Amino acid sequence: MTLADFDIADIDMEPAGVSVVPDLRKCAILLDIDGTILDLAPSPQQVWVPTGLRQTLARLDELTGGALALVSGRSLGDIDLIFSPLEFAAIGGHGAELRPVAGAEPTRRAAPLDAALKRKLAGISELGPGILAEDKGYSLALHYRLAPEKAEAVHAAVARICADIPPGTVEILPGKLVVEVKPAGVNKATAVSELVGCGPFAGRRPVFIGDDITDEPVFGVIAQLGGLGFSVGYIAPDVNGHFDKPESVRAWLARIVHRGQDTV
Repeated sequence: MTLADFDIADIDMEPAGVSVVPDLRKCAILLDIDGTILDLAPSPQQVWVPTGLRQTLARLDELTGGALALVSGRSLGDIDLIFSPLEFAAIGGHGAELRPVAGAEPTRRAAPLDAALKRKLAGISELGPGILAEDKGYSLALHYRLAPEKAEAVHAAVARICADIPPGTVEILPGKLVVEVKPAGVNKATAVSELVGCGPFAGRRPVFIGDDITDEPVFGVIAQLGGLGFSVGYIAPDVNGHFDKPESVRAWLARIVHRGQDTV
């Protein structure tokens, strides 16, 4: 399968000559969640699954023979709750959890972040209203979407706390109006490398869509595997194109499901 087999000229994405998968049975579809298939919300708890997306994902999972995976910084429990009653193969906790087959017991690839460290980081919310601490189990995220003027103060406070931790213990992840601290040694890219060799994903061409800095290492892995990577909202390194917004991604997924149904 070559880039010439892909065609998305009528989707608001660039470049116009790369896209739709003609035979989903030969592809693995890997999707970030927040900011990619779901619109960002003021807080993580306020995300909403738009009408039709569950049906699109369920059908895409069927057409790929189970080679659809959600790749997120959220925990697997949170992912399953958001898309309930559906359950998919998934990578959670920025690679700390790996479930290559829906319903299977996940592999735990890291220990949860130290509870005492979480409490120290959560205390940063005292800098002012609008700073929200999110305990993801394997990491802790500090969102300042409601207080963007606090960005510099939040990042500085996180850096001070983490400076007291032995080097190589944790990693600081900047994101879209959020900064997150997670255990070092695991990330989305290493988990994706493992996932694509498992079960229904093995031997397929991976297609990954993501929207944030934490997704950029995955784009590099996908390129090395001969797959296709697409960013959302900006042009990331090592991508074949980009979507303007999550709504565009959802429209594209619905389109490839419609076309895929005609090939089976």
